[in-house]
Amino acid sequence: MTGVMDDPQPLRTIVADDDPLVRRLIRDTLQLDGVTVIAEASTGREAVELALFYRPDVVVMDYMMPEMDGIEATRRIYEQAPDVRVVMLTGAGDESLGMRGLRAGAAGFLSKDMELSSLPRALRGALEGEAAISRRLAMHLIQHYRSAPNAGMGLRPVRSKLTDREWEVLDLLSGGASTEDIARLLVLSTETVRSHLKNLYRKLEVRTREDAVEAAARLRELGTLAA
Repeated sequence: MTGVMDDPQPLRTIVADDDPLVRRLIRDTLQLDGVTVIAEASTGREAVELALFYRPDVVVMDYMMPEMDGIEATRRIYEQAPDVRVVMLTGAGDESLGMRGLRAGAAGFLSKDMELSSLPRALRGALEGEAAISRRLAMHLIQHYRSAPNAGMGLRPVRSKLTDREWEVLDLLSGGASTEDIARLLVLSTETVRSHLKNLYRKLEVRTREDAVEAAARLRELGTLAA
């Protein structure tokens, strides 16, 4: 049984949901399991502000939020505080919505239909680098990567500042993979993937994954390419 005794430094989280009753239910469930809820947000914009101020371990983010939806809020948190994990919750079992959340930088995407008692374990797993996603979404991800067109992936300039591993990471990034997806597919730790991302951002002189993907596309168009 997981509890405070198993977690000498409790996981710190922010709960973001526009429904105060849902926030209370999630907060009570987490605190009962030894998770510390340091703040609550009722809008997407507030969730971003609180996450950047408090720098929690994990943000529990509802998708349907006023002012700014959960995906955009997740994207902003990921870009400005990539060490903060975001696990998104939604009332809809929409795999395409889950894909969008993962592309935005979420470490997990779960349905509100899940047993709330399993949420603390999912958050701890996300903090340790595990993807907090349903089996159904995991299968959808696998099918997506099997069927996705290459779109130039695997083609690399003969002369490049990037290492082969950095190109592998960039190829998956171009295909819409999140940090956790890349770690799972390349059998690496998420910290190693983040290190590769930091290095390739520096070499490409970019600051976001979208800019990195665009830079990679330009490099592939510059001349002779090698598979």
